[in-house]
Amino acid sequence: MEIYFKLFEVLFPVFLIIGIGYYLGKKDPKIDTKFITKLAGTFGTPALIFYSLTTTGVTFDTFLEFFTYEILAIIGFSFFGIITLLITKRDLIRELPPLILPNNGNIGLPICLFAYGSVGLGIAAAIASVIMLFHFTIGILLAKKEFDFKILIKNGPIYGIIASIVFLYFEIETPVFLENATFLIAYATIFLVLMSLGIALTKLKVFSFRLSLINSFTRMIIGPIIGLILIEYFSLEGVEAGVLFIQSSMPSAILTYLVGSMYSPKKVVDSIASTIVVSTLISFVTLPIVVYISLLYFI
Repeated sequence: MEIYFKLFEVLFPVFLIIGIGYYLGKKDPKIDTKFITKLAGTFGTPALIFYSLTTTGVTFDTFLEFFTYEILAIIGFSFFGIITLLITKRDLIRELPPLILPNNGNIGLPICLFAYGSVGLGIAAAIASVIMLFHFTIGILLAKKEFDFKILIKNGPIYGIIASIVFLYFEIETPVFLENATFLIAYATIFLVLMSLGIALTKLKVFSFRLSLINSFTRMIIGPIIGLILIEYFSLEGVEAGVLFIQSSMPSAILTYLVGSMYSPKKVVDSIASTIVVSTLISFVTLPIVVYISLLYFI
C-alpha cells in the first residue's frame, strides 16, 4: 500500500498543475501564454538546467554518461519513428521531431524530482539537456530542412547547458547567491510550464485521430521499451535506471509544435499538434504505470 501512496505523491502535483492550466484555458480561450514561453526560454529553462545539474550532486562523468544514453535513445526513437512515418505515408523529415523528442522538461523533470528527489532531478536534467539541445539544432533542421545557426546563438537553454558543463568539469562550487536565485527561478518555471501545458491542451486540436494514435503508440510504447533495453544493456540500477525509464516514457514535446509552426507547412503542423495531444492524453494512463514500475523495481 505504501507504494501507492508514493505514486500518488509523485503524480498528483504534476497532474494538478496541468489541470489548473487546462481549467484556465477553458475558462478564458484567449489566455496568452507567450509571456510564459518567453520567460521559460530566456530565463527559466537555463536556470532550471543550471540549478538541477550544479546543485544536486551530479558529476561531470554522470552528466556525460546520461547525455550519451539519451543520444542512443534518440537514435532508437528515430529508427522506429521513421518506420512509423513510412507506414503512415507521412513527411519523413518534418513529422519526425514529435516521435523522437519527448517532453523531458515540462513533465519529466518534476516527475523525476518527486520520485527520486534532488538526485533524480539532476540526472533527469542531464537527459533533458540533450532534448533541449536537439530542439534547437536537429529539431529546427528537420522542421525547416536547413540549419539556422543564428537561432542556436540566440537560444537561452544552450547557454545554461554550457555554464553547467563548465561548473561540472572544473568542479566549481556554486555560490550560494547563485544557487538561491536559480532555485527560485527553476521551481517557478516548473509550475509555469506545467500550467502552460494544460492551457496548450485546450488549444491544440486532433486532425487525424487514427494517424495520431499510430504516432503516439510509437512515442508512448516504443519509448519505454528502448529505455528498458538501455537499462539492461548498461546494467543500470536504482535512481539512474528509474530516471532513464521515466524520461524515455514521456509524451511528445510541445516545443516540437512551436518549432514546427515557425518553419513547417500547416498540414505538417496540424499532424504534429495531433500527435502531441493524443500522446499527452495517453500519458495520463501510461505514466502512472511507468512510475509505479520505477518505484517498485528501480529504488
